[in-house]
Amino acid sequence: MSVRIVIGAQFGDEAKGKITDYLAADARYVVRTGGGPNAGHSIHLPEGLVVLHQLASGVLRHGVTGVSGPGMVLNPSRLEEELEDLERRQLLRGEVVLSDRAHVILPLHEIEDAWEDELRTQRDPAANLGTTRRGIGPAYADRAGRWGLRMADLTRPAVLRARLDLLYATKAQVPGLPPQEELAAQLSEVGGRLAPLIRPTEPMLWDAVARGESVLLEGAQSALLDLDFGTYPFVTSSHPTSAGALVGSGLPPTEVDEVIGVAKAYATRVGAGPFPTEESGPLGEFLRRVGGERGATTGRARRCGWLDLAMLRYVARLNGLTSWAITKVDVLGGLEQVPVSVRYELPDGSTIRDVLPSQAEDLAQARPVYEQLEGWPEFHERLKERIRREGAAALPASLRSFLERVGRETGVPVEYLGYGPGRDETLRLNVPLTQTTRGHRSAGSG
Repeated sequence: MSVRIVIGAQFGDEAKGKITDYLAADARYVVRTGGGPNAGHSIHLPEGLVVLHQLASGVLRHGVTGVSGPGMVLNPSRLEEELEDLERRQLLRGEVVLSDRAHVILPLHEIEDAWEDELRTQRDPAANLGTTRRGIGPAYADRAGRWGLRMADLTRPAVLRARLDLLYATKAQVPGLPPQEELAAQLSEVGGRLAPLIRPTEPMLWDAVARGESVLLEGAQSALLDLDFGTYPFVTSSHPTSAGALVGSGLPPTEVDEVIGVAKAYATRVGAGPFPTEESGPLGEFLRRVGGERGATTGRARRCGWLDLAMLRYVARLNGLTSWAITKVDVLGGLEQVPVSVRYELPDGSTIRDVLPSQAEDLAQARPVYEQLEGWPEFHERLKERIRREGAAALPASLRSFLERVGRETGVPVEYLGYGPGRDETLRLNVPLTQTTRGHRSAGSG
């Protein structure tokens, strides 16, 4: 039995979907614990690319149940479209379960999201958050305000209409809302179609753990976008941390065996917010082009930069990471040197190593201090084939040194490696390259 949590360790888009899909081969349940259709998990199957927005990655594997958990906010209409697309492509292989406690994103939330974003920009262009305008923030705000609708409500027309009536009373300031009765009828219809998939999920997971079955908790977004511990206000509206994964699944912390942090060998960010290691010159464009750095949900070009060890130390301590999955090392293949930021220097002369400023404005002024590490060869097909046959022994020495450096600096060993987009281009290191104690015990503050 094992309960594993997969956490994004940067600003999102770290290939969490790829790592989750890899680990799902040994899981009985995969639970998406937060977020909604603002996240896109890209998984490259032999049949082609799949981008999952609201379904857990486990639905792509036979014998696995994919759970959209109670911490999520779900758009029922978009969810139906996602299911229909997978069924049409004959890729829906696992069972789908939707938590009855997950909250519902309504068309009015998308309208409110766009209206709020425009309002921020009109008042102060620098305050623009770069939201996906998928209604995530307003839906989570209504959940916290206890105005929201949950998936269970969609199957009870009388409850649905009463709660929708109350919700509309709070939205008088939002222009262009759809007619209330028309929306109620639409929600009842989609609720009737989804009803066979909606059920209590936490008892199901408790029983699975009691039976000794493997459960994998799949995070969305990233710890650095956490509502409390990220670069506020340039954050998401949920808690994409290991603690948030527990709340978003209903599993207790005593059941967790592993917390795996996923990070690229470089870094990217979508939307606004501080990004100390951002590379705005030709090298940034190189990372964007070679890495295919465009958002899976919005198609927006991602901002690109270098690996930031200060942020990785912070995330390791915040989440109690037990191992790293380092992805997209192939993108950097062929570079003579790979820049890595080892700490920050602030305007007052102080140094930061693993505790980020709480103010985004202060982090924006941080100057990264780089070390140039030796690069590694290009990941041509011959090298990839050697890795498939020989495992970690086939990795270039300079890449092994890079991974060992990440382990030493963060106090967390590298155990998984992504060296290409394909499902078979993930390597589990039989013995982690760096045997270290957990990050919260060994990473020191500066």
